[in-house]
Amino acid sequence: MKLLIVNGPNINMLGKREKEVYGNRTYKNLNKYIHEYCKNKNIEVKIFQSNHEGEIIDEIQSTYGVFDGIIINPAAYTHTSIAILDTLKAVSLPTVEVHLSDINKREYFRKHSYISQACFNTIQGHGFDGYIMAIECLEEYIQRANSCKNIILE
Repeated sequence: MKLLIVNGPNINMLGKREKEVYGNRTYKNLNKYIHEYCKNKNIEVKIFQSNHEGEIIDEIQSTYGVFDGIIINPAAYTHTSIAILDTLKAVSLPTVEVHLSDINKREYFRKHSYISQACFNTIQGHGFDGYIMAIECLEEYIQRANSCKNIILE
């Protein structure tokens, strides 16, 4: 299985920003955590982060025909980016949305996600573990989809 993990604006500032919301662990810690998990599960993973919407769109477009699934933490673009939503729909890969915090328990404007419309699941409020949960969710989803391809209807 080959996955792309996309992180949006300010995720690179983990450990420095809003520690009461995101904790003390850094973006480097997050990447290491994900890479170690994927290595143990024999999952190929690419992790990408950008503060720029166009770069995120370009990266998602590059998945077409290359990756099996996407995990996205669009960060603030969750609530504003129809362009990222349209790109996820265009590549049509199974996608899980992840948020470190529970966006439903934050400011009012954070409660709506445009991105979730292109995702089969959203995981929020589990910190770094949310990424592992998303990987497991995608793994199960892809395995089920592949097993259905082998069914011959008579």
